Amino acid sequence: MAQEGSYKRSLENGLVLVTGRSNPSLATQIAEYLNKDLHESVTAFADGEIRVIIPPNLRQRHIFIIQSTSQPVNDNLMELILMVDAARRSSAKEITVVVPYFGYSRQDRKEMPHVPISSSVVANILVNAGADRIVTVDIHSEQQQGFVKVPWDNLYGSYSLVPAINKEKLKNVVVAAPDKGGMTRAIGYARRLGASDVALVYKERDINVNNKSEALDMIGAVKDRDVLLVDDIIDTAGTIVNAANFIKKRGARRIIVAATHGLFSGPALERITKSNIDKVVITDTINQSKHITKHPKIVSVSVSQLLSEAIRRIETGESISKDLIL
Repeated sequence: MAQEGSYKRSLENGLVLVTGRSNPSLATQIAEYLNKDLHESVTAFADGEIRVIIPPNLRQRHIFIIQSTSQPVNDNLMELILMVDAARRSSAKEITVVVPYFGYSRQDRKEMPHVPISSSVVANILVNAGADRIVTVDIHSEQQQGFVKVPWDNLYGSYSLVPAINKEKLKNVVVAAPDKGGMTRAIGYARRLGASDVALVYKERDINVNNKSEALDMIGAVKDRDVLLVDDIIDTAGTIVNAANFIKKRGARRIIVAATHGLFSGPALERITKSNIDKVVITDTINQSKHITKHPKIVSVSVSQLLSEAIRRIETGESISKDLIL
């Protein structure tokens, strides 16, 4: 019994939570769930150089660094790299980077000559800096977990999104993907919602032009039915709005969009406002401004409980896949 009590105390004392400046509100909620102190470690010099100082003693302790690499992507990524290096140089026993939104994840393959596989480069930079484990939410493609030789736990935003979707009381629902790459995700949502039908919108994308696609056709019947359109990322909203408008032309009754990461770049909000989308449900993997959270069509739910439970299980050695998968 004495040994068990000593082990429990070592767990309680060993875990350290650190955050950068990308999403302090999410990090704060995670710390509250875990009943742990949160250490904000990043400031800047007058010329913009990032300065990292991690206050507590990290020697032989497990540090979890919480940092989305969202806009400004390169600044937040550099903060994360420097925090990892600071933890390694402070003799941390283990360093886990919790990256709710993993920037550069869409550049996950060599789709044309003379381009980098940027996601692989970023992941390897983190590992080379000293990261022992990576935790993400809805990484753009799961094969990215094989880019590095350290554990990479990818959690599913549906864990947090499905309860909010259930509140919409969708009837005779069809779960739809805005492109063929999203079919696995759509099937996963259908399974969790108990829906029997899925649909797929075909799109044409010009690989030489960023954020440009056009809906061409679809597979699946949506006439007089509620449609849940699911995706991992909404950036400029061109893909999701084109798909939603196409589905509406096919006779859909209501269209609810569920997406884990809301980037909302450029014309995204204007497009969503003018579209046939009734509601967009996103998570807080990215820290949103008030004009987004107060948008009449946008609802945000938190992944803090999902990430807190994942952190707890990593620290105690419990299975992450159980109950935290699609």
